[in-house]
Amino acid sequence: MKILKPQKPGVKELRHIENLIEEICENEELSNIMLQDYKTENVKINEIQIEKAIINNVQIINSNLEKNTFIDVEFNNCNFSNVSFEKSSFIRCEFNNCKLTGGSFIDVGLHNVTFAETNLNYANFAMAIIEKVIFNNTGLRNTSFQENKLKNIEFEQADLTKAQFFKTSLKNIDFSDSIIEGIAVSIEDIKGAIINQFQGMDLLYLLGVKIK
Repeated sequence: MKILKPQKPGVKELRHIENLIEEICENEELSNIMLQDYKTENVKINEIQIEKAIINNVQIINSNLEKNTFIDVEFNNCNFSNVSFEKSSFIRCEFNNCKLTGGSFIDVGLHNVTFAETNLNYANFAMAIIEKVIFNNTGLRNTSFQENKLKNIEFEQADLTKAQFFKTSLKNIDFSDSIIEGIAVSIEDIKGAIINQFQGMDLLYLLGVKIK
């Protein structure tokens, strides 16, 4: 699947900012920026737009980042543990080697987004629109997908152990090289999904049978 990568200027053309909070107090729209080696927690940042940006080694934890828009943003080695991104939009974004444990992505729009070598364990994607998204070598243990609209999704060597799918059709989604042990899903939702012969054993519980 072809996915659109973030469209951003060269590093030399980006404006380096030191303090995100101070910047958004002056301007609710930030573009052509680089933010790195920045740490904060327990903050509330809402209804801002960040466009054409590189964000490196940033730690924002236990915070409220709801109703924000991220367009053409590359996140590298960032920690957003226990952050709520509810009702935010991510368009042409990349998360590389990031930590998003316990993140809330409820009612979020994800379009042309890549999660690579990223920790999304215990995240919540309830009611999110997920279109053209790749989860590559990413942890999704105990992550919740509920009432999602999934279109052109790829799980590449993802760990979906004990992930939960509720009222979310998985038709034509390929799980064959990922871990799906202990996932919670209904027969109706898993119908049409692509799995390998060994993964079939993990789904026998749906038939109400026991292996002796």
